[in-house]
Amino acid sequence: MFIFILRRLLATVPVLFIVALIVFLMLHMAPGDPAAVIVGDSGSAADIARVRAELGLNESLPLQFGRWVLQLAQGDLGRSIFINDSVTSLIAQRIGPTLSLASITLLFTLVLAIPLGVIAAWKHGSWLDRSLMTVSALGFSVPAFVVGYVLIWLFGLKLEWLPVHGYAPLSAGIGAWLYNLILPAMTLSTVYIALIARVTRAAVAEALTEDYVRTARSKGISEAQVLMRHALANAAVPIATVIGIGIALLITGVVVTETVFAIPGLGSLTVDSVLSRDFPLIQGVTLFFSFIYVMVNLLVDLSYLVLDPRIRY
Repeated sequence: MFIFILRRLLATVPVLFIVALIVFLMLHMAPGDPAAVIVGDSGSAADIARVRAELGLNESLPLQFGRWVLQLAQGDLGRSIFINDSVTSLIAQRIGPTLSLASITLLFTLVLAIPLGVIAAWKHGSWLDRSLMTVSALGFSVPAFVVGYVLIWLFGLKLEWLPVHGYAPLSAGIGAWLYNLILPAMTLSTVYIALIARVTRAAVAEALTEDYVRTARSKGISEAQVLMRHALANAAVPIATVIGIGIALLITGVVVTETVFAIPGLGSLTVDSVLSRDFPLIQGVTLFFSFIYVMVNLLVDLSYLVLDPRIRY
């Protein structure tokens, strides 16, 4: 087991290095002079020279990358050009709403998607199975911003049940916190629920055809126990895998959803940095999201030790 954990930890090192290299090269892959792109058409030669000096663009590329990696090792993601604040500080200020939205979305997804997938597998081929998979396919096909605007029209404007924009921190009370996050979380979880429900259905349906399930049923074990303790437990590895992979959808959806619902999180910070062509901020946010994605997949790999004891050996 120790060797498995060590291998997974070591495997993240080259991945993070490649991610850092790609994020660093984002600035240099922009057509023309990166400093001129940042300053814009209205910038003067003095402004361009100032930006080049701030970003160290007058140095050689390997030297710039080495200096940037040393800054990353110290927790320094650089300094925003237009906001004139450290990128690390800006991320720390905006991470609360994003983590709150992601947590509620993940809770919605797991509570709904896994039971729906198990029921669809249990009633495989029935009208219930076809109905659930049709709804799942529809949810997977419709873009998140379309779902968001439909939910805003229905629950915010038509029924006036939920707010359509803004964010209340947890310090304002758990009721206000949840009240403002329900609609964005419903929007963001639509695609995620569809993905996990379909994978859960396929994995559980395959497990239900195995000999150990027939043996359990022949012993008189209740159907609920067969589904949960035998079928779902043995289908947990592919479900956990797709939960990790789906984090990429979650990160992408956060950017769109926070923009639609005017939530001051990392998603809206990403949009603002792109619109203002603030390359240091774009690099910092992209690197942070990439790091989160790699770490989540590492945790999913380590969860295999619990979900399937055979992996320990």
